[in-house]
Amino acid sequence: MEGEGAAVWQGAVLGGILFWIVSASYLDVTRKLRSFFQPWVSHHVETQTSVVLKIQSGHGKLARQMTLLMAFCDYLGNCIKDVVSAPRPASPPVKRVTATKDEEENALEYGLPSSHTLNTVCLSGYLLHYVLTHTQIQGAYITYLGISLAFMLVLLIGLGRIYLGMHSVVDVLAGLLVGLVILAFWLTVHEHIDSFVISGQNVTSFWAVLSFLLLFAYPTPELPTPSFEFHTAFNGVALGIVAGVQQTYHQFHHGDVPRLFSSELSVPVFAGRMLVGIPTILTVKFCSKALAKWTIPMVANTLGIPIKSTSYIPTLNGSAAVKKTDKLKQGYLQKLLSQYKAFDVDTGIRFLQYAGLAWSVVDLVPSLFSYMSL
Repeated sequence: MEGEGAAVWQGAVLGGILFWIVSASYLDVTRKLRSFFQPWVSHHVETQTSVVLKIQSGHGKLARQMTLLMAFCDYLGNCIKDVVSAPRPASPPVKRVTATKDEEENALEYGLPSSHTLNTVCLSGYLLHYVLTHTQIQGAYITYLGISLAFMLVLLIGLGRIYLGMHSVVDVLAGLLVGLVILAFWLTVHEHIDSFVISGQNVTSFWAVLSFLLLFAYPTPELPTPSFEFHTAFNGVALGIVAGVQQTYHQFHHGDVPRLFSSELSVPVFAGRMLVGIPTILTVKFCSKALAKWTIPMVANTLGIPIKSTSYIPTLNGSAAVKKTDKLKQGYLQKLLSQYKAFDVDTGIRFLQYAGLAWSVVDLVPSLFSYMSL
């Protein structure tokens, strides 16, 4: 009986397909469907050309705002993590899934709030706001669709973090709440921040001092975690982006920059930019790190500041009492001045390394493109 049932449904499927082939050919279904849908689609393709051009323009403002927002989220989120110092779900009994080395390092952070949830709320929310306010994609249904997609993304990310054993429900809820607060604040100030970065006074000097202070305006966790290390990297990236954009905005980052796949920026030119740009960025990152490893210890020794290095400079690894897991211990500004504490030069090295990398992306590399007519 089971074999007869299988034969029946198999025959039905194959017969249905054969019937469709014959009837579609006889009734000329393809041509009729084309005549029905093609005018409607063609009309929307023509009317939405401006939208395509806007998307192809690169949106330098969106890129720098998303970068600065990510740095802001990373700082506040990691500060809360290390202030609360709440553990992740115990493993075992919870099975924690870490497929990569980065995930294993992330698992060493404290749990609350969930950084993935917080960052997804802020970045997807800001992206949705930008699309709705800077393109011709308008309408109530577009807004509802965008909000629904953003909500689904946040929900899936949150559930995924719980399923992987990386967070408890309270961590995800905290990430959602903190993310909404940060997003609301950013939407209030982002235009002022962008205007300041582009045309403000003393931009680079102010941001350099701000970035330096943020290295110390950071809470001391109950136990060492990688959170401060991540903050240091994003802090450096933010400084590099701001310094580079402020200097070269009217050259490379204004609204009329060449668009991808246009006559000004064809595929061969884009390929040439990739071949020049990526090696240059990697070279700057390497050189920034090497220069920082040489200059920071020299300046510290000249000023008589006690220093140590737990990963970048083996010769400064300190005494046997300084463990490798202690490399991220840091506190507020007074700890830098304490005669009983050695300043970890890895913080400064990492900061300058990523600041140099980000600066090369928005200043050095575009300058090379201009010089080479790419």
